[in-house]
Amino acid sequence: MAAIITHPFLAACRREKTSYTPVWLMRQAGRYMEEYRKLRTQHDFLELCKRPDLAAEITVTPVERLGVDAAILFADILLLLEPMGVGLEYTKGDGPVIHNQVSSRTHVEQLLEFDPQEALPFVFEAVRKSCAALNGKVPLIGFAGAPFTLASYLIEGGGSRNYLKTKRLIYSNPGAWRGLMERLSSLTAKYLNAQIAAGADAVQLFDSWAGCLSPEDYERFVLPHTHATIANVTPGVPVIHFSTGTGGFLNSLRAAGGDIIGVDWRVNLDAAWDYLGHDVGIQGNLDPAALLAPPREIRRRVAEILRRAGGRPGHIFNLGHGVLPETPVENVIAMVEAVHELSSR
Repeated sequence: MAAIITHPFLAACRREKTSYTPVWLMRQAGRYMEEYRKLRTQHDFLELCKRPDLAAEITVTPVERLGVDAAILFADILLLLEPMGVGLEYTKGDGPVIHNQVSSRTHVEQLLEFDPQEALPFVFEAVRKSCAALNGKVPLIGFAGAPFTLASYLIEGGGSRNYLKTKRLIYSNPGAWRGLMERLSSLTAKYLNAQIAAGADAVQLFDSWAGCLSPEDYERFVLPHTHATIANVTPGVPVIHFSTGTGGFLNSLRAAGGDIIGVDWRVNLDAAWDYLGHDVGIQGNLDPAALLAPPREIRRRVAEILRRAGGRPGHIFNLGHGVLPETPVENVIAMVEAVHELSSR
């Protein structure tokens, strides 16, 4: 880590001035890349996650192809749930499925206890192999799902439109909810710290589904547990706190913690930063669908986001969510080049 401590990405995490705005992408390694699609024809998704050599290859390839300023580990947020004995399965075309769903205090108590370092050694070996392959060129970001998003998968059994099962448990059995969130918070912090110990330079906490909550429910039932997770991350390692659909309670996200707050495209970046306060960094926030537009329009939208950032220290350019599978690689490259060129003027 010491060799790249001055890298623009890590400097931006510390809200230091940089010679250009660093940029990376969520779902940076994914189906929009031919290299990834080729590997998926030969291996199923879980095998790619559990083969450190393949996971490292997928992690590093976009850095070389796109010219981004950080690598993000290839893994999945639900890997942390599998050792709990919940029957995690990745079904073709339907995404992840949890067969043993949680709906009561008894179910929470039946979840298996484990040490992430012992149960998920392939993740940390992938971190080490990725760091070796990157060889100090750019920092490596580790990541985990935030307690609420993980809990929602356990309760819903997969993705959901309205998260009614999750809200029902919150409202009808707050004790079971608190027990589940406390367990997930502790596990997530240990998991992130093990990635850091293996070589990750920064970590991102994905609370992808927090936007389904009202501001009051987030503050009462989620904020304390997310705060506990972030507070227990290894001191000195930057934490990016990302969510979507949460423009209405950015103050609560800030209170939950993080050196950098990720925002989606549903809020203007300057307004979000004013709301959060300029003593915290910000990440975002191009609409992923904008990468389907012609390069001239992509460049215009990049310029607008950079204008709203105002050259303040602490801006990391990213999408408001992950790269869409339909995205042309050349459009992603055009975006990265535009960020670098326009922000260095």
